[in-house]
Amino acid sequence: MFTGIVTDIGEVLSVEPRGDLKRLRIACAYDADTIALGASIAHAGVCLTVVGAAREGGRTVFDVDAAAETLAKTTVGAWAPGTPVNLERALKIGDELGGHIVTGHVDGVARILSRDDFDGMARFWIEAPHELSRFIAQKGSVALDGASLTVNEVEGDRFSILLIPHTLAVTTFGARGAGDALNIEVDMMARYAARLSGN
Repeated sequence: MFTGIVTDIGEVLSVEPRGDLKRLRIACAYDADTIALGASIAHAGVCLTVVGAAREGGRTVFDVDAAAETLAKTTVGAWAPGTPVNLERALKIGDELGGHIVTGHVDGVARILSRDDFDGMARFWIEAPHELSRFIAQKGSVALDGASLTVNEVEGDRFSILLIPHTLAVTTFGARGAGDALNIEVDMMARYAARLSGN
């Protein structure tokens, strides 16, 4: 379980195909001694399990395996060495819930339609997969590449978000633009509300 508050931007160091999965090596600023084998870390919103962690060359690196389902239904399949990745450690009891409840189970891939920069901020228009758009509401929450964000406007399958300078600086959104693909996880409460109402 996560909150959608990004705590580091990692870098993909290597991608090693292993049959139906890929092993990814990620560099990060976390202390290697605090990353346990089997720990869950959200990578651009995708919960992956740590299978190895160490210090290499003065930095922390860890390995995760991405299975066929993850590679097919998220942006992970397109990652290559040098890809920057929003990271978040799993929520601990007693941690501040600064965003919203995020499971790390990505629902699909959305796409940035446009970016408008002004006053140090940026407004993005995003297109969600049609089957997910009914879960996206004005002033509701959505997780994009693992970041908990507030929806501003909704027009059919399109919605906008407004990012402040801090969010642009501490996530990968600072370098994002039109055409980029984003992992999207809709708000869990919206999903359950739709299920209970029969929609």
